[in-house]
Amino acid sequence: MASLPREPPEDAKKQSFWMPGNYVRTVHRTEQSHQACNDIVACFMERAKVEKQYAQQLSQWSSKWKSIVDSRPLYGSLMRAWQCFFTSTERLSALHSSISQSLIAEEGERVKTWQKETFPKKLFCGFRESHDNNTSFSRAQKPWSKKLIKLEKARVAYHKSCQREQTALDKEKQANENSEMSPEKKQKITEAREKATEEKEKTRERYEKVLEDVTSYTPRYMEEMEAIFEQSQEEERKRISFLKQAFLSIHRHLDITNNESVKAVYSELHHTLMSINDQDDLKWWKNSHGPGMPTDWPKIEEWVPPVKKLKRKKRDQKRKEGRPVMIGGVKVRALYDYVGEEGDELSFKAGEVFLKVEEEDDQGWCRGVLSGGKEGFYPANYVEVVE
Repeated sequence: MASLPREPPEDAKKQSFWMPGNYVRTVHRTEQSHQACNDIVACFMERAKVEKQYAQQLSQWSSKWKSIVDSRPLYGSLMRAWQCFFTSTERLSALHSSISQSLIAEEGERVKTWQKETFPKKLFCGFRESHDNNTSFSRAQKPWSKKLIKLEKARVAYHKSCQREQTALDKEKQANENSEMSPEKKQKITEAREKATEEKEKTRERYEKVLEDVTSYTPRYMEEMEAIFEQSQEEERKRISFLKQAFLSIHRHLDITNNESVKAVYSELHHTLMSINDQDDLKWWKNSHGPGMPTDWPKIEEWVPPVKKLKRKKRDQKRKEGRPVMIGGVKVRALYDYVGEEGDELSFKAGEVFLKVEEEDDQGWCRGVLSGGKEGFYPANYVEVVE
């Protein structure tokens, strides 16, 4: 069973807001709120650093394993699925990097700017709000404090008179019980007791009078103090409201569970994983590395005549001397495939028909024009005249 709450200690009453000087807690709240802003900025700047480091770690992990996976013998949809983890991670890395930047550039600067505007300082007096509150509270409490001091003095005087009366009563009692004491002495003790009692009554009257003065002034004192306190409360309410919105904004940045980009990343990753297809992968392997690969089975290979190396300087010299050009050209058909090695040589496939426009030179080369219009040289022994 839960224990009952303890009675507040006697000194708790002295800690009350209404007691002299205890308003300073409310005055210091402004400084504490300012410090809280510094702590909030420092806290989430550190979180921004964590987000940045996490983004870097994600990127490093992705780069490391992407290069490893690329060298592994996986293939097909299984390879694409594995690689999708890395592309997804890169996108998440970019997201966490943007979170870090937002916490610094948006939220950190926002709180700093608001803090500067909300906590103006007064020359040599700290924060203006603290100074104004302290001055107002002190002014409102000063008359009541003076009355309270007078009340305490009256209380002390009354209690001392009570103590003196009690001492006189004790002496009177002892005297009455002492049969050997003379009546004259007993009379003096009685008179002393009566005087103490009279003094006690007077001090009590003064005590009650001072208390009445304090009590009658208390409502005014409370009204003034509460008015100042409520002004402080309103300023604190504005601060709490702002920081609530700041926290919600920070939450919006950090809460990636509702981020559409994150949802898209994991949705695409899941789609890629579900696209793993064993039949397609096995078929690709069969056609790329198995029985389905194209193969040049053994067959008779026709002899292809060698091509004489074209001596270009000699050919150019001959061309300057002039060579007869065939009017209209002669149709020829390629007997073999040929790929030109230089820019002025023709390339063609076996069976292709084009025009020969210049007779064979002493190096075994002719000049021709392909059907597409390109003109160049080709080995004469790679074609035959079309009848």
